[in-house]
Amino acid sequence: MFTERDGMLYFSRRGETLRIFAQGRDGLRVQSAMSPAFAPQDWALEGAPRAAAHIEISQDAAYIENGRMAARIDRLGKLRLYADGKCVLEEYYRCYEYDMPHTPSLRVVAREFTPARGGDHALTLRFEARDEKLFGMGQYQQSCLDLKGCTLELAQRNSQASVPFLISSLGYGFLWNNPAVGSVTFAKNVTQWQAQSTRQLDYWVSAGTPKEVVRNYTALSGRAPEFPENALGLWQCKLRYRTQEEVLEVAREYHRRGIPLDVIVIDFFHWTRQGEWKFDPVYWPDPAAMVRELKSYGTRCMISIWPTVDKKSENFAEMRDLGLLIRPERGSQCFDFLGDSYIYDATNPEARSYLWEKCRANYAAYGIDMFWLDEAEPEYSAYEFDNYRYFLGTDLQVGNVYPVMHARAFYEGQRAQGQKDICNLIRCAWAGSQKYGAVLWSGDIQGNFASLRDQFAAGLNVGLAGIPWWTTDIGGFFVNVKEEGYKELLLRWFEWAVFCPVLRMHGDKEPSDILPLDEREWGGGFCHTGLPNELWSFGEDVFEVLSRYAALRVKMKPYLKQVMREASENGSPVMRAMFYEFPEDARCWTADEQYMFGPKYLVAPVLYEGMRSREVYLPAGRWRDMNTGRTLEGGGTVTADAPLDVIPVYERL
Repeated sequence: MFTERDGMLYFSRRGETLRIFAQGRDGLRVQSAMSPAFAPQDWALEGAPRAAAHIEISQDAAYIENGRMAARIDRLGKLRLYADGKCVLEEYYRCYEYDMPHTPSLRVVAREFTPARGGDHALTLRFEARDEKLFGMGQYQQSCLDLKGCTLELAQRNSQASVPFLISSLGYGFLWNNPAVGSVTFAKNVTQWQAQSTRQLDYWVSAGTPKEVVRNYTALSGRAPEFPENALGLWQCKLRYRTQEEVLEVAREYHRRGIPLDVIVIDFFHWTRQGEWKFDPVYWPDPAAMVRELKSYGTRCMISIWPTVDKKSENFAEMRDLGLLIRPERGSQCFDFLGDSYIYDATNPEARSYLWEKCRANYAAYGIDMFWLDEAEPEYSAYEFDNYRYFLGTDLQVGNVYPVMHARAFYEGQRAQGQKDICNLIRCAWAGSQKYGAVLWSGDIQGNFASLRDQFAAGLNVGLAGIPWWTTDIGGFFVNVKEEGYKELLLRWFEWAVFCPVLRMHGDKEPSDILPLDEREWGGGFCHTGLPNELWSFGEDVFEVLSRYAALRVKMKPYLKQVMREASENGSPVMRAMFYEFPEDARCWTADEQYMFGPKYLVAPVLYEGMRSREVYLPAGRWRDMNTGRTLEGGGTVTADAPLDVIPVYERL
């Protein structure tokens, strides 16, 4: 029943094989399958070395320990996990085999494998509920920072990024190391993880403070490279600059106004057709000259890449025949926005090489060294996860890993060219995305205060899930700029965005009366465009505030560089929930509308329309109000003035 092999603890019963082994600092990996062999994929933990473990085996139980993390499994298969000697995870059983004060006829077990066609199983893992607070798990469009009580879909969608690593207030971190589509529920009565189609159970746990478990986790899953200094300032983008001259005129105007512009972004449908990754020469006649002029202003050029391949494109037939496309089980296409399109298969290494070679020849050759990896979930016309087959398996089995592989295609291609300052924008992520130089942004979101609150929680939780580079569409993507109150929203959003990892203007600003440049059925002139979205586009009163905060961002670059370096050295997020810096302060575990920007600045954004002051909790210590210069003693709550042009920020002394 219990054996030790190669430094790993094995348990076998009723056809199930379970093993536990040490991996990483204070970490244990748990795997279980209804077969004697385990699948070879390590997913987020690819290449992570095993560690030495202390193992004890008796007739009725077995014990394994790695530093501060330990596990005990009894002869009936029930597993308990201990952090610093305290049981933090206990498997959930309600069945006759256990003498428990529950109805034994329920027959509910912790590890439930339900057979499916093809040899897979639908998997359910249950733990006893605990009185705890839970954070991380990626980016969800909800205002909950503490995820206790939530049910989350483990699937990728536009504006939703499932990154299944969490941090508990009980002193542990937990990685669900499975890219299958599924769900998790952190209920009052049970914690329940589910995968719709998988070969095995696989998770990893580690003990420590939030900072320690993030360090331990990212040591195995990877850390972001050093963030390039020439991308720490303002990024300018809109839906969409239609021509080379439009892009240059915007950059020239920033230069004339003396506002440093680090990055300008060329959005979608600059191409001839989806799946033809190249400029439409009618509207982009000399990309190399454009890039040279932008560089003369200190501005890098980023180009939008979609994974969609129109059936009429020049590359479709070849990619289909080579097996480089995701295959729908039903229907003849995957995506139907301005074209009948399939999607390239990023889980196929040959497909990744094919796409990069097209982008290298048609973009990088002109000096473009930043890529906007849009549609990276990937986005389907209908999210029918049972309908798509990838190189690595079905969408149900492996779909959540797609954005990691998509980011990998460009990171490895750029590295092979010798580029070191890699920084690409992407619309989705999974565990491990951070190591491929990816800036996650929160997708096509609404422009209102409710959405602003959702992004606030999303940014903090995705950082706690190991993804430190993150941004939003300032002011929202879907926006009517004529609506009453939009200027207030834009100001509050921009003020907050200055204290986010990346400061980026983007959005489809409506109502637009800008007509297409021509009526061809393809190319850069076909797709619509929104209203102007530059700092000066919303009136002089708004411009005065935005330009002042843009200047503050430039002034903070040396500090930002230090914080970004810490992210690459130990995995720490740039935006940090209060408890990350103050884990011993109970009030910091409930302070859900303020955060630390790195270790030094406490930021309390205004997240509600009409608010002109707000309460801020200052932990023990001395703090300087950045707006008034006053020094305050922490350990209590203060009321901060917040007129429309002020965001409350306090410097830790």
